[in-house]
Amino acid sequence: MMKFERYEWLAISIMFSLFILVGLIQGWSVSLVILNMCIISAIMTMGVNISWGYAGVINFGVMGFLAMGGLAAVIVSYPPITESWKVGGTGIGISFVLLVVLVISVMYINKAVKEKRNRYISNGIVIVFGILVIRFFYLNATANIEDVNPAIAGFLGGLGLPIIFSWIVGGFFAAGVAFIIGKVALGLRSDYLAIVTLGISEIVVSVLKHEEWLSRGVKNVIGLKRPVPYEINLQNTDWFISLITYINTSKLNNIIDVGDRDEALNKLIIEGSSIFVKLSYASLFFIVMFIIFYFANKAQLSPWGRMMRAIRDNEIAASAMGKDVVKQHLIIFVIGAAIVGVAGAMLVTLDGLFTPSAYRPLRFTFIIWIMVIVGGSGNNLGAIFGGFVIWFSWIEAAPLTTFIINQITTGLDSNNPLRLHLLDSVPYFRYLLMGSILLLILRYRPKGIIPERVRHS
Repeated sequence: MMKFERYEWLAISIMFSLFILVGLIQGWSVSLVILNMCIISAIMTMGVNISWGYAGVINFGVMGFLAMGGLAAVIVSYPPITESWKVGGTGIGISFVLLVVLVISVMYINKAVKEKRNRYISNGIVIVFGILVIRFFYLNATANIEDVNPAIAGFLGGLGLPIIFSWIVGGFFAAGVAFIIGKVALGLRSDYLAIVTLGISEIVVSVLKHEEWLSRGVKNVIGLKRPVPYEINLQNTDWFISLITYINTSKLNNIIDVGDRDEALNKLIIEGSSIFVKLSYASLFFIVMFIIFYFANKAQLSPWGRMMRAIRDNEIAASAMGKDVVKQHLIIFVIGAAIVGVAGAMLVTLDGLFTPSAYRPLRFTFIIWIMVIVGGSGNNLGAIFGGFVIWFSWIEAAPLTTFIINQITTGLDSNNPLRLHLLDSVPYFRYLLMGSILLLILRYRPKGIIPERVRHS
């Protein structure tokens, strides 16, 4: 059982107090919205921390893996669109089979043909011919699918299963993409690897935005199933009404007029249903976060974890001891990506929609890396704490900045150009805050708020 240090308990207590403060000032619904996003951010951060903090494998493809998790939520939970399958399902299936055959053919030629010149010629002929045939079936199928009621459909749909299953599938989707990337790129030096993973992340997101038959592209997918009750259903359920009435008995008893009491109860039921749903999400997300945290710590303390740290600290020495560094890098890269994929499916579950254009690698990748740096690379609790701190700061930067500007410009006219300029610039202050936090941490706490523990074993 992992024991927390005193400063770790202090950090957790401060973070908990901030959520209580937001609940008291801005409302519990706002506090829970931030909490849910903080938990998802913490899971993403753990995924990055596992690859970077354990083994020193840099991963700037976070948004691509996050998008793959989101795609899994669509494929698992959205009902299948029968008409789309009728007009294009066969063509997509044939295209996929031909693609597999093409890959196998190239692999066979690489093994069977020894002379380099003949191998290149054979591969060239097979690849060009194969792509032309695949393109014929693929383009016809996708065009037919996207023509099926494009306003609300225009894609194949999914399996119609409970969306919670997509959390596992999202991990496998991201892991599969990571395996392909790792096979191609993990032999590169760290700086080149960073560029390649970021570039491939952009490619993945671009594919999801333009392949409408698969994800509806920029049209977005809405109305995804929930793993928790809907507010409107709770508001009409006897047990929930009784629960809200019981919790607010003293408040309702102070209202004498029956009509006013019923109105107050109705308002409390509406507010309570929103809070109940967000608490339900938070409970599910926390369970997943705890499971990942538990097994990540077990792995870190195992012989495998010690080997990964040895590879991280000195690849040459680890390789000299007989460790397959590239293979271990691939394993840790895939595991980290899988965790990010789980977080991606959870994010789409929370939002209830899939928006490929919202995945912006050049913008959000570095925020996630700030979470890792601020929390403490190599420490899973630090990764979680970094996710909470940075996302909380990212969200609360706007209202806090607005409050400060209103206070310092109290004596100015409401239409004063300086005041209006400052208020218009509020969204940009969060970037200033992120940069300031990062600089302060790098200057005074370079190993993070909760740094990696030094273990002697």
